[in-house]
Amino acid sequence: MSSRLFPLFLNLQGRPCVIVGGGEMAEGKVRDLLDADAKIRLIAPDATPQLAEWSQAGKLRWESRSYQKGDLVDTFLVISIADTDTNAQVLEEAESRHVFCNAVDDIPHCSSYASAVVRRGPLQIAISTAGNSPALAQRLRKELEERFGEEYGPWVQQLGELRSQLFRDQGIDIETRRKILHEQASATALESFRDALLKESSR
Repeated sequence: MSSRLFPLFLNLQGRPCVIVGGGEMAEGKVRDLLDADAKIRLIAPDATPQLAEWSQAGKLRWESRSYQKGDLVDTFLVISIADTDTNAQVLEEAESRHVFCNAVDDIPHCSSYASAVVRRGPLQIAISTAGNSPALAQRLRKELEERFGEEYGPWVQQLGELRSQLFRDQGIDIETRRKILHEQASATALESFRDALLKESSR
């Protein structure tokens, strides 16, 4: 890959997304899309028991057949987990319809690439090697999971609440607000938050 990738987080809430393939890897992708509140269509002749269960529960729509041209009408994102020929057909249609396309472990047939992600509530840290070494991306994810503990989730949530309060307060000037926000996002503030959590848990 000669060009540099543009890092981007997508809001998929309510957006139509298609998964091509019904194996265990597709199950993991569907789980991620469910977490993102996407509207999911699964296109695969067969599916894992979990995928079938999600379909029966109405969490996705499963069309028990192979991919065919026209399946990406009104689609925002497609993830293809199929053979190379199918992935090529999916990408061709995706490009013609301006649809984000990810083909798992098939870099030539992607227009977007999945990241290894550290999730701590609203905080997400994504790692990409542009497909050069998914193994390295996974190792870095594990290291960052140790570096950024579970406390980051509620702390970032608290920072968001504080930010909203400060922006509602018309009596605070821009510079003062900026100073407060940076102080509350500091390492010192994080340590104070950790100490408060420890005291609360020890009661």
